[in-house]
Amino acid sequence: MIPQRVSLITIGAYDLPALRAFYQRLGWKETPSSSDNYAAFLTAGVILSLFPIEELAQDAGVTFTQDKQAYSAVSYAINVDEPSQVDSTIEQIREIGGIILREPSDAFWGGRTAYFADPENNLWEVAWNPTAVFDERGGMISF
Repeated sequence: MIPQRVSLITIGAYDLPALRAFYQRLGWKETPSSSDNYAAFLTAGVILSLFPIEELAQDAGVTFTQDKQAYSAVSYAINVDEPSQVDSTIEQIREIGGIILREPSDAFWGGRTAYFADPENNLWEVAWNPTAVFDERGGMISF
């Protein structure tokens, strides 16, 4: 059986220093494995890494044709503990230059949600889910 887990997510960066600076402005701390050509941020259970897109393409044996102005077909999520944290998180992201795509609003499924994009148009959702359960590290284990 293949282990049922996601342990590392890598975003191919067009401009690694600028994208790294954005995530640093979120207040996220880099891991010791970061270097001039790679950034890794420890989140609750998953490592988010940033790697130059050309090197990622070469490593995977593929060609990326997407323009950094386009949105990717993937979204990432930051789930928070309280509905008001959706609003305060979006305000903090706005203050550091994040692109707010959808303002906080109540969701049809009973939660609260909003969307933003980082400087390279990677989509992020900020959500509060009333049924979410987190472990002691803050990793979501159920919703």
